Formats: sequence, structure tokens, C-alpha cells
Amino acid sequence: MNSKIVIAHRGASGYLPEHTMEAKAMAYAMLPDYIEQDLVLSKDDVPIVIHDIYLDDVTNVARIFPNRKREDGRYYVIDFTFNELLQLQVSERFNPTTGAQLYPNRFPKNKASFKLHSLQQEIELIQGLNYSTGNFVGIYPEIKNPNFHYKNGKDITKITLDILSSYDYKTEEDKCILQCFDAKELERTRMVLKSKLLLVQLIESTEKIKRLDYFSSYANGIGPWYKQILDKKENGKWIFTDLINKAHNLNLFVHPYTFRHDQLEDFTSFEEMMHVLFFEANIDGGFTDFPDKMITFLRKEKS
Repeated sequence: MNSKIVIAHRGASGYLPEHTMEAKAMAYAMLPDYIEQDLVLSKDDVPIVIHDIYLDDVTNVARIFPNRKREDGRYYVIDFTFNELLQLQVSERFNPTTGAQLYPNRFPKNKASFKLHSLQQEIELIQGLNYSTGNFVGIYPEIKNPNFHYKNGKDITKITLDILSSYDYKTEEDKCILQCFDAKELERTRMVLKSKLLLVQLIESTEKIKRLDYFSSYANGIGPWYKQILDKKENGKWIFTDLINKAHNLNLFVHPYTFRHDQLEDFTSFEEMMHVLFFEANIDGGFTDFPDKMITFLRKEKS
């Protein structure tokens, strides 16, 4: 991977509710390198494109199926069939207790009509658009919470790999990168399930960074939180951790998450954030809710 890679995080999720077909179609029109799909199984083993195992922070499940929550008060994707899930309306992410929208300046909550969909439906949309436009946008699926699925009697990784294979995503050349936070599961994907896809080990904790040697034995890249790359600022200039150098020395590419125009935290502008991470820290690609802004920035830097 020589050029910098743009990954549409949950689609064009800065503009439309995350992981909806509309957010994916909008992202596609921006022509990123990859579009991301988070995957959770339904009761009848259909991989649903949704950020996590819960339904009650992005849908109206509490209103449609009020009696289907578990003892913890949450509603789980895995307790509903695909047909039941299709009855739900999807909205911008919100706090299920207060109802407050997580990103208040994004698409207004409960406006317009959005639905859940399957991995197969999204692949057919992206492959169909690749065919009709002549472009070649890839997919970047994530296996969510494999242990939770095991506890519920399901092997989400095997089911996902079978579907990917049926749509001709089988090798490193097929523009499909498979990611997971669970290192044991990603290692199993390579060693036991014999996947030849590009694999990315997601990293959520500093503890995990110490295991890069192990990750390089089965993965092609890592996906750290971008703050794991930043050490401190001295005289107005960022000093970086050794994460990128270590990863590159092990032939691992680095795709950190998540670049958000409306959540800058450490930076004064989105452009500064991208410049620091792409060109000072030398990351290989990034996940963003605003693919158009990242693409425009990288194009300008190139020219």
C-alpha cells in the first residue's frame, strides 16, 4: 500500500445516519478507497451492518418491540430475526436513556426514513456501483464482539468469511480488508480458517501496542486509536510515540481511527489533524466520518 488510504467510517456518517444504505451511497459518490461495515449477527445468522451488538441507540426498537429487552434493559441485534430488524427505523446515534443525539449538528434525529440492512445487501450495492461507474471502491468489514457471538452459539467470523468468499473477496488482491479488535479471533481467521484476505488488528489499549510482534505473525496492518500515535506537544510541534516506526519495521500498515471534523479535541482544525497524522506521523490511511474532506485534503497535498 503505497498511497494514503481513505476509509469511509460507517459510510459518510458525518452527514447521514451511520451504516445506513444512504450513508454508504453518499460515501461511494465521494470515491474513498474503502467503505466500512461493522457486523453483528441476527437471530437467524444474517450479518447485519450496525456498529455494535445493541439496537436501542440507533433505532426505535424500544417503541416497536417494547417487551424484547434483556434483563439489563438493552435490546440486542442477536435476539431479532432479519425480517424483524427490517421493521425498525434507524436514526442518528443517541443516548438510549436520555434520547439526546450524540453529535447534535449531524443529521436530525428521527427525520426521514432509514433502515437496517445485511452485509450481502451492502456488498451488492458497492459491487453494483463499481460495475456501473467503472470505479473500484473496496469494503472494510469488522467482526464485532466474536466472544459475545460464541456465547450465543454463533461463529460470526466463519459466516462472514463464507459470504465474502461467495462475492469473490478471497485474497489480498480483492480489495477487502477484514478487521477485528479480538486478537485471538483474528489469528484464528488466518491460521485456522485460512483466510487470505488482508487482516487488520484493531488496537484500543496501550497494553495491546506491546504485542506488535505477535500481531505481525498473522495481520497485515493495525488500526490504532489516533491518540496512541500522539505523545505530547513541545514548542507547538507534536512529538509521536514509536508506534508507527515499530509497525512499519514489521511491515504492518497503519490505519488509525477516527478523523471527525466535529470532534477535533487535540487540534485547531480538521486540516491540521490530517496533516499531522498523515504527513508528520506518516500513517498509511485513516478512518473518517467525512470522506470528502479527507479526499480533498490529500488531493491538495499531492498537487
